[in-house]
Amino acid sequence: MKKLFTVLFVLLTKSSVLFSQDAGFDFDYAQFAYDSASNYVEIYYVFDQSKLTTVNKEGENLVEAALSIQITDSTTSDTLVNNQWLIRHPVEVVTTGAQSLVGVVSFILPKGILKCVVKGTDLNKTDNFRSITEFLRVKPLLNSSAAISDIQLASKMIQGSENKNSIFYKNTYEVIPIPNLVFGGNQPALFFYSEIYNISDPAMKSDTLKLNEIIFNSRGKIVREKNKMISRKNDTRVEVGSFILSQLPTDTYTLAISLIDTASDIGVTSSKKFFVYNPDVIETDSVYHQVKPVLSSTFGTMSEEELDDIFDKSKYIATSQEIDKYKKLSGVDGKREFLFNFWNGRDQDPSTKENEYFYDYLQRVESANTRFSSMQKAGWKTDRGRVFIIYGEPSEIERYPNQIESRPYEIWYYNDIEGGVYFIFADLTGFSEYTLVHSTKRGELRDDNWGRRIIIAR
Repeated sequence: MKKLFTVLFVLLTKSSVLFSQDAGFDFDYAQFAYDSASNYVEIYYVFDQSKLTTVNKEGENLVEAALSIQITDSTTSDTLVNNQWLIRHPVEVVTTGAQSLVGVVSFILPKGILKCVVKGTDLNKTDNFRSITEFLRVKPLLNSSAAISDIQLASKMIQGSENKNSIFYKNTYEVIPIPNLVFGGNQPALFFYSEIYNISDPAMKSDTLKLNEIIFNSRGKIVREKNKMISRKNDTRVEVGSFILSQLPTDTYTLAISLIDTASDIGVTSSKKFFVYNPDVIETDSVYHQVKPVLSSTFGTMSEEELDDIFDKSKYIATSQEIDKYKKLSGVDGKREFLFNFWNGRDQDPSTKENEYFYDYLQRVESANTRFSSMQKAGWKTDRGRVFIIYGEPSEIERYPNQIESRPYEIWYYNDIEGGVYFIFADLTGFSEYTLVHSTKRGELRDDNWGRRIIIAR
C-alpha cells in the first residue's frame, strides 16, 4: 500500500540551471554497508523549483510536488518499497536565481538485482513529471574481503559539522548531494564521500595499502589523479576529497577510487560517472595516459576466483574459441579485461548505463540455484538450470511427479522460440536431479524414444 509522507529537503540556490529536465527532477543513489545480507541505500533527489507550478493557498505562494519510489526484486517480483512523499515549499515573491529542492530518503535493501522506479511529479500540473528506472545491484559490502562503498558526489561538504540533525549528516560530515551530477560553471568543485570496509582482508599482505583517486574522461584520458598510502590499523575508514573542475572541457567523466595491495597485486575499485559543462574550455592536450574502462566496471573489483566463477557460469553463451582463450589466460588483469569485453559485446542496449543483459543473466543463475539445486549439483549446473539460464522462464510447464509406471518428468514449453519448442526433463536417478531427455529445439538433445528411458521396469 502506498503511503504519503511529507519529506525533508534542503533549499539550494544557484545563479543558473543547466540541462533542465521534465518537472526539473532528477535523482542519484549510493550504497553503504549495513550487514552481511543487505546494504544501506540512500536515494538523493532534486526538483528545480522554477519548473514547478506556483499556487496560492490561504494567502501563501507554494510549490507542491510528489516523490514516489517503487523498488521490486527483479527475480521474485516482490515489492520492497512502494512509497510516496509530499514536498511543499513556500515561494518568495522576489527570488534571486534558480532554486533547487534537494533531499534524501534511505532504505535497507537485501542482496539482489532490484528494479527501482523513481518519479517526480508537479502536484499542481500532474502532466509535468519525470519517471526514471534504474536497476540496482545490491551486493552486501560487509564480508571478509576488502570493499569500497558507492561514491557519493556532492556540491558541498562540511567537515566536523555540528549539525547532527541535518538529513545530510553522517560520520561527522555534512554531505550535500548533487543528484543531477552536473558540474562546471557555477559548480566548479566536485566533492566526494565514500567508505572503505574490511581493510584487514587477509588476502592483502602489505602493512600499508595504496589508495588511488583518478578522474578520466570519455576517451579514457586521466585528467586528475591523487594517491596516498593508508594504514591497515583500522578495519574501516571514511574517504573524502575534492577536485576543481573549472578547467575541464565539456564531457562525461568517471571518478574511480582504487585500494591496491602492491605486495599481492590485488585491489578493489569503486567508480562514479558525472558530467562537466564548460563550453568556454577547449581541449588542447593531445598526449595522455590511457586508463582501461575495465577498471571502473563490475569486473574491476573482482578477485581471480570470482572472475573464474563468473566465466564458468557464462560458458552457456560462450563460443568454443572464447572458452579456449579464457583457459589460456593467467593473472587477474587479463581475465578482467576478457570478461569486460565478453559482456560488453553482448550488451543489447549500449545507450544505458548498466548492461541489463549481464545482470539479467546473473539473476537467472541465482534463480536457478534457488529452484533447481540438488544434493549433487548447484542449480545452475543442472540441465533445467542451463535451459532456464539460456532461454528464460518457460511459457508453460507440465509436471508429472507421481506417475505409477514412469519416473517423474516435466515438459517445458517455449512458445516464442522457433515457432514453439519444448524440453522434457526426467528424474532418472530418484534424487530429484532432472536430466534433459528430449527437446525439439535445434541444437539441443533430441531423442524421439525418450519415453523408454523413463519407464519403471517391473
